Amino acid sequence: MTQTLPRRDDRRTPSRRRRRRRAALHHTKSLPGTLGVTALGAVLPGSGFVFVGRRYLGLLVLLPTLCIAVAGGWYAAGHVDTLIRVAVDPRKLLLVTAGLLVLLVAWVAIVVATYRMVKPRHQPRLHAFVGGGFVLMLCLLVAAPLAVGARYSYVQADLVSHIFKHTDSATRPEGVTAKNPWGDRDRVNLLLLGGDGGVDREGIRTDSVMIASMDTKSGDTVLFSLPRNLMNVPFPEGSELQQIYPEGFTGDGDPGEFMLNAIYRNVPANHPGAVGRTDNEGADALKMGVSGVLGIEVDYYMLVNLDGFEQIVDAMGGVTVNINQPIPIGGNTDLGVEPTGYLDPGPDQRLNGRKALWFARGRYGLDDYNRMERQRCMIDAIVDKAHPANLLRRYQSLASAGKEIIRTDIPQKLLPAFVDLSMEVKDRGLRSVVFRSSDKFDPGNPDYEYVHAAVQKALEPPPKKTKPKGGEGASQEPSAGPSEEPSEEPTDAPSGDAESPDEAVEATDSCAYDPVE
Repeated sequence: MTQTLPRRDDRRTPSRRRRRRRAALHHTKSLPGTLGVTALGAVLPGSGFVFVGRRYLGLLVLLPTLCIAVAGGWYAAGHVDTLIRVAVDPRKLLLVTAGLLVLLVAWVAIVVATYRMVKPRHQPRLHAFVGGGFVLMLCLLVAAPLAVGARYSYVQADLVSHIFKHTDSATRPEGVTAKNPWGDRDRVNLLLLGGDGGVDREGIRTDSVMIASMDTKSGDTVLFSLPRNLMNVPFPEGSELQQIYPEGFTGDGDPGEFMLNAIYRNVPANHPGAVGRTDNEGADALKMGVSGVLGIEVDYYMLVNLDGFEQIVDAMGGVTVNINQPIPIGGNTDLGVEPTGYLDPGPDQRLNGRKALWFARGRYGLDDYNRMERQRCMIDAIVDKAHPANLLRRYQSLASAGKEIIRTDIPQKLLPAFVDLSMEVKDRGLRSVVFRSSDKFDPGNPDYEYVHAAVQKALEPPPKKTKPKGGEGASQEPSAGPSEEPSEEPTDAPSGDAESPDEAVEATDSCAYDPVE
């Protein structure tokens, strides 16, 4: 009987078969070809594998990559709100960070593997050196944007966790959820404070007090500015602070210790625990006081350290404002200390952080009301500057500055809703009310019923602007008044033709270039 011998191919070991498959790969024959296919594999991961004959592996990498890229682009374009929710959720941001790092490693590995497969089996040492350098450059180009994205998502997670770590508040609305962030309220009222020290320091004097009242559906926003020297601030009926100060925030001793800007510091110092369980007694006391002043509930607060404010402006790349009169830099009127310089008047003046700070704070030879007007103009300039491209380009600087100078009681779960609302506010624009000294408003002895009526008048939805029939010209001046006027007509403020303390005006109008003669 004749014995049948196995075929030659069958006697090959697995290692020899693998070597034969590698030999069958389609290697490039020149250095330019090697670099070109490797570059193609970096741009379209998997395409290099297809070129060398590893079609199944190539398609396994290439087709999912194309599908993910197309689907991701489509989803990002049509679901911006979802991306915003991710951007304010630290846990999801950390998952994004991990995902980007995994993608970085996988992509770099594909680039290296593509080069190793397509390069000639035998190549001069110079070609090997050039090829290795080219692969290193491709790996850096691939890794850089993914590394930056991972870094940004990690920084954002850290920022959100740091700023929104203060969770105890005695004055926040109850019963709000991520799905129903505003409850049954038509407006959400945010107290904006500017202090003269670090946000975690006790005893800050809040020299800038503004309230942004935002319509939760339309984004219509009215900004109320209160003078820092407001006296006899009332607290809400039935509160413990109202029982302590039945005649308003007043008492014996230095009157300066009973102004609006002293509540944040003095109420916790003199009556600890009076506002209830909170991690910031000063902010809650001031929220209650401002609620009594305006006759509306103040829901949340945000405190900014004014000395660190210039860091934010610098991180944004500066702001642009109109300067209608010389603005002092430094100086102290009471002590007779002269300013070190002035900001020159002019339209569309671009200010860096330091100049922006003095635009908002300078007071030598001027009054508080002039400064309050400039502060609301600065807020409008910052809102106008807050384009996504500007913020993304300087994001890490903004995040670093924000951690040190911002404190708030806005709960983290409401951040997506606030971001959505801020976009509505940006598109809608701001109206503003400055409570300045006049025949009807005296900060030393204020008529709070008058203030309440003025606030309700300003919160009425503004009428739509109509174009005059007589050809070109500005739109009709907006009016914010309700059908019922306050009991007494206010007269103009002493500063001339500025609006009355109960008039809500467009920020773009009140901040226009109108030089003081």
